[in-house]
Amino acid sequence: MKPWRETIPLTQPLRGIRMAATRSPREETDRQLREREQAAFERGRQAGEQALSHQLLQQRREVLELQQGVLQSLTQSVPLLLKEVEGLLVELAVEAARKWMAGQPVDGPAIEATVREAMAQMEQATEFQILLNEEDLALLERQQSPLLTPASAPANTRISASAEVPRGGCIVQTQFGSVDARRETKVVQFQNALHP
Repeated sequence: MKPWRETIPLTQPLRGIRMAATRSPREETDRQLREREQAAFERGRQAGEQALSHQLLQQRREVLELQQGVLQSLTQSVPLLLKEVEGLLVELAVEAARKWMAGQPVDGPAIEATVREAMAQMEQATEFQILLNEEDLALLERQQSPLLTPASAPANTRISASAEVPRGGCIVQTQFGSVDARRETKVVQFQNALHP
């Protein structure tokens, strides 16, 4: 083989020309490996970004579903909670009324007011049978209550003691029916008025 200068005739000297650096086979293999490694890294990065994006979308969907479930649960539970609170408030009001009534004194004017209130509910009656607690009747007799005098009591009125009537209440019976004016009955009526 002939040297290069003899095989290529040049008409002018070459200036600024350099010979291409030749790489050894090992350098070429290393370069190809780096390129493949870079390409594999890039594919892995893109696949990771896609997987992460998909995972974030899935989590966002799950969070929205959870939020919808919580809102729906709250929407359904608020009316139930209100009904429960309403029931508790009614119980509290009834218990307060019961305690208030228990704290009211049982005296002559209170008994007379209870009897008059019960009789007023039976205005059309001509005959009254008034049942009182024994102690309340004895109290009215000691105080000489106008309810017990024939001049101030309505005509055809009989007042008698009954063991079924507790202190502070009365039962008025007529030919048209009866009025239960016992304290316990008033509490029950109050409770029924609160529960439409």
